[in-house]
Amino acid sequence: MENSTILRYNGYLNTPSLFKTDDLLKFDILQLKRNSKGLADTDEFKNQRLGKLVEEFVFHQLKQESHIKFITENLQIQNDKLTIGEIDALYYNNEQPIHLEIVYKFYLYDSIKTYNNPLSYWIGPNRNDALDYKLEKLKTKQFPLLYRDQTKLQLEMLDINIENVKQQLCFKAQLFLPYNNQKNDVHLLNEDCVSGFYSSFNAINDFEQYSFYIPVKLDWLIKPHYNVEWLTFETAKFKIEKFIIQKKSPLVWLKNEKQEFIKCFITWW
Repeated sequence: MENSTILRYNGYLNTPSLFKTDDLLKFDILQLKRNSKGLADTDEFKNQRLGKLVEEFVFHQLKQESHIKFITENLQIQNDKLTIGEIDALYYNNEQPIHLEIVYKFYLYDSIKTYNNPLSYWIGPNRNDALDYKLEKLKTKQFPLLYRDQTKLQLEMLDINIENVKQQLCFKAQLFLPYNNQKNDVHLLNEDCVSGFYSSFNAINDFEQYSFYIPVKLDWLIKPHYNVEWLTFETAKFKIEKFIIQKKSPLVWLKNEKQEFIKCFITWW
């Protein structure tokens, strides 16, 4: 198989911003290019946590731009010896200092509960994460961290006046709709983020005519392709059930008789 880091980077690049404009949020959205120079050295990307790997990809992409000058990344803000938060990136865009927060998420449209806020329908595959929760955390914790006294002291050592800093959000996501109802309203978000569907394990027999592949989590970034070891339905069902017992919802690739690929979460709920 082609170098997995290159495939992951390409998957990251091809993931759109979750928000088409700044109108919905009070955050200034950074719209990154969907193309970039290739990776000359994949050895520098070692992180085994998907969120942190995406941060490395964002840093790499930004550093390709001549008008970007990095100040620091993953800056730990300390209160005495206690870490109270982290600033993902600080850099100059021309002469403008930027505080950037980076998010990459996989959200499923909840078909079980009813919500007042349309954004509340977007939840994590294991039901322990949600879009509205993340936005509230950004609003009340991550962006205000810049203005804490401890942050001000640390930035003064970097010769940065926080009053001059502009804050931006890079928020990429893959969205998945219910298998039996893929006409849900996505208009508040970027429809281009829809990457596939999800189905409960209870209905997995609906896919007995498909071949399966179960990627590791870092490969959730990747666009499905032929060059993997495809599993029969029965073998895949046995492996997936182990996730379900632990209340984990794995991402799988499906391949039909026409050699067409589908990304799909098999949920425990």
